[in-house]
Amino acid sequence: MSPSAEPTLRARRTGGGGVGVWLLCGLLGVVVLLSPWAFGSVALPGGAHAARWSAQNLQLSLLPPSWMSDAASAARVQAAEAAGQYVPGRLLGTDRIGRDVLARVVAGSAISLTLGIAAALVATAVGVAWGTAAAWFGGRTDAWLMRSVDVLYALPSILLATLLSVAVDGLADRFLRDVSPTLRQGINLFTMLVAVAGVGWLTMSRVVRGQVLSLRERAFVEAARAMGAGSPRIFWWHLLPNLAGPVAAYAALAVPAAILSESFLSFLGIGIREPLPSLGNLAADGLPELNLVKGRWWLLLPPCGVVAFALLSLNFAADRLRDRLDPASAG
Repeated sequence: MSPSAEPTLRARRTGGGGVGVWLLCGLLGVVVLLSPWAFGSVALPGGAHAARWSAQNLQLSLLPPSWMSDAASAARVQAAEAAGQYVPGRLLGTDRIGRDVLARVVAGSAISLTLGIAAALVATAVGVAWGTAAAWFGGRTDAWLMRSVDVLYALPSILLATLLSVAVDGLADRFLRDVSPTLRQGINLFTMLVAVAGVGWLTMSRVVRGQVLSLRERAFVEAARAMGAGSPRIFWWHLLPNLAGPVAAYAALAVPAAILSESFLSFLGIGIREPLPSLGNLAADGLPELNLVKGRWWLLLPPCGVVAFALLSLNFAADRLRDRLDPASAG
């Protein structure tokens, strides 16, 4: 490649990254603004209350979006209103048990994005600690730590996450039968966090190990060691600032991978489960409704569209961050 072509390619890549940052900010802004509405409480007949994403009316199931409403759908809504029943929002229609699809997509997006970001942060912290310990202590410690990473790399990550999820569910069914549904949902979310983060730190540990092996032989580390600085001080004041660029770049790339893993596991039915929504289980619920007889596309297209939009914007934003912070990719 000619030298004159390199600035052009770098400018194109940076421009795409800038668009990705704006798209990501727009997605997060919409989710944050609409989350109080989706998780807010609505009144049901009889004085009961429920979260908007979970409130249902079986008499209004599988309604099309309001801008596609026909005479039959309008008649069903009018009958429900006349009877004093709960009428869900219909901007994106309703699902099979009469719940607001838009509220569930917003709630599922908030849950999936939060879980993905949290799993990426946990994986980054574990990977940094693991790789730093392996490189700093060296010898047998390095050999044992990195051989364990190689063993985990040899196993399919989806298999590990599936086994962990099934094992926790089995233990919960045996020992936590009488706990509240809210606690079970919390256990389910924590299990997914551990499952996704538990296989996401492997690449980070290798990257950090290579960086620390290079940095620990540098003159400023030798000078700090000669002045009597201990290992914790050298790590916090000398190694970590120089690791910030590569770690931030790879952590940004880990977020879309974590979101995709959670969505895929939930789509298979071993991740976040009903009644709690996520982008994966919403897509799984909408897939059977996409048929040749009467395709109810509004149950499948919104969650799949959000997943695709989130992954694209996150990857573009991660590329921008990598170009800014990682010297190897910027040069």
